[in-house]
Amino acid sequence: MAEPVTSPFIEAPPAVRAAAFADLAANGPVQRVTLFTGVPVWLITGYAEAREALAHPDVIKGKGGDGPHRDSVPAELAAAMDHHLLGADPPDHTRLRKLVSAAFTRRRIEGLEPEIRRIVDRLLDDVAAAGANGAPVDLVEAFGYPLPLTVISELLGVPADRRGDFQEWTMIAINGSVHPAETYVAAASALVGYVRELIADKRDAPSDDLISALVAARQDGDRLSENELTSMVFLLLVAGYETTAHLICGGVQALLSHPDQLDLVRADPGLLPAAVEELLRFNGPAQVAIPSRTAAPVRIGGVTIPEGEVVVAALLPANHDSRRFPTPDSVDVTRSQNSHLAFGHGIHHCLGAPLARLEARIAIGALIERFPELRLAVPADELTVRASMLINGLTALPVAVT
Repeated sequence: MAEPVTSPFIEAPPAVRAAAFADLAANGPVQRVTLFTGVPVWLITGYAEAREALAHPDVIKGKGGDGPHRDSVPAELAAAMDHHLLGADPPDHTRLRKLVSAAFTRRRIEGLEPEIRRIVDRLLDDVAAAGANGAPVDLVEAFGYPLPLTVISELLGVPADRRGDFQEWTMIAINGSVHPAETYVAAASALVGYVRELIADKRDAPSDDLISALVAARQDGDRLSENELTSMVFLLLVAGYETTAHLICGGVQALLSHPDQLDLVRADPGLLPAAVEELLRFNGPAQVAIPSRTAAPVRIGGVTIPEGEVVVAALLPANHDSRRFPTPDSVDVTRSQNSHLAFGHGIHHCLGAPLARLEARIAIGALIERFPELRLAVPADELTVRASMLINGLTALPVAVT
């Protein structure tokens, strides 16, 4: 009989969330449980087992369409949001990945670095002003959230005079489950409508931005359809916004709780790339992967999962598997073997991983350099991780900067 699992996904202090996942992992790397939603799933907490499941050809995504308020979303709006990589399997996924990869290049990402630094400096000026005389500042709201949304607006080529509306619609669409259905549908409709306007503008007058590149992307005479274009923009917003915000804030919280490691990074900024990888492993923003299902019986970790079952790879406990990582529950910014699963594995490995790494490296590096007295403004046990199945994110991170 599958046991119900609620504790890892409720609002709780970080230590309580970590202990809940550790308790689950202690029951075995592959187990059948019933989630708080009432859905029975096969939860995979072991590193090797999760890695195998994420890359297994018979563990598939299906057609997606599991977003908020789906009974209220018109079919044409759903089609404009659902035709993307995350819900696709080969051969559709292979085709989409090739087309999108042609536009989402390393050169394009690296070219954003000067602008990211300018955005970070501007936000840190605001943090410094808000934190004058020791006043607490919530880094989630003041720094973590505005940075990736501004970067995504820049990446997509959203004009400065439209970013206010664009970001307002995005905030509602990303957090749709906490809004009434009519509010969510209105914001998603406005967002999709505006993205279609942008696509039309970029067709007429291409520029050096991602939407222009996606419009122009071709592979063997193929190109992205209108719904695929809007869906890829929607996926970038949903997958790239909250995760990057919580990578930055969760990483800062982890460093503040390990001051010896913070001192190492401050003393040697050359450690920042390795530190970001360790923070992704230790406190990554995705606590489980998007659920999949078995297309045939699958044997993983000595357990046979029948066909048609839901499979959930739990990334956080997998990244704390002591069979793979020595001293997994400590931050070690000098860790040399760090092939974590924070960005997934296999064909669905996060396409935006280079951008997330770049933003985290610049943001965390600038923050700890700008504020050498940075510290928590509340006791550590007063911090809470938000209630969520997918996202590992603090509800707030109050800090003192002076």
